[in-house]
Amino acid sequence: MARAQVLHLDLEHLLGRLLGRAAEVLRAGGVIVYPTDTIYGLGCDITSKKAIERVRRIKGRDAKNPMSFVCADLTHVSQYAQVSNYAYRVLRYCLPGPYTFVLPATREAPRLLQGRQQTVGLRIPDHPVPLELVRLLGNPILSTSANRSGQEVLTRPEDLERDLGGEVDLILECGELPVLASSVISLVGDRPQILREGRGDLSYFRVEG
Repeated sequence: MARAQVLHLDLEHLLGRLLGRAAEVLRAGGVIVYPTDTIYGLGCDITSKKAIERVRRIKGRDAKNPMSFVCADLTHVSQYAQVSNYAYRVLRYCLPGPYTFVLPATREAPRLLQGRQQTVGLRIPDHPVPLELVRLLGNPILSTSANRSGQEVLTRPEDLERDLGGEVDLILECGELPVLASSVISLVGDRPQILREGRGDLSYFRVEG
């Protein structure tokens, strides 16, 4: 496989042609690396089973471990997750932001991305790149950390290119990002449950829980 194309994003004069190119890659079943409000993500169109399986191979990740995906807004979230009145209030308060929320899946959620309890992990990052990619593509994009499973998270563009450049089709980079991933919160029950502590203020969930 050819080395990935690397595009540098200037977030002050963003998007346009460069993200249009990335959306074309995703639409064709490609796999990309992209920045978020936490770490770099490894992504694809969630409607492409082949691309999802390819991401799993790149990461060396077991199919039993579900992966989350990025939605554009709360209306978009409701297509793929069952959102109670309580969950809606939480989502509206916290998003966009550095959180992944686990919710009961709807029939539209891809089975490949559901947990054993028919749940999905959803993100609305506070970052223009993934949100614009979802808008241009017209579908959510996969959101999993850009690294091999069990290895350190890759936060520098040169490390991404070295380790993943021969595995993905396109790398969108905008400089070094922090190491800390999103916090993961389950909203399946009546009270939130913190599944992973990462970026973002968690005091709200501790008080409520």
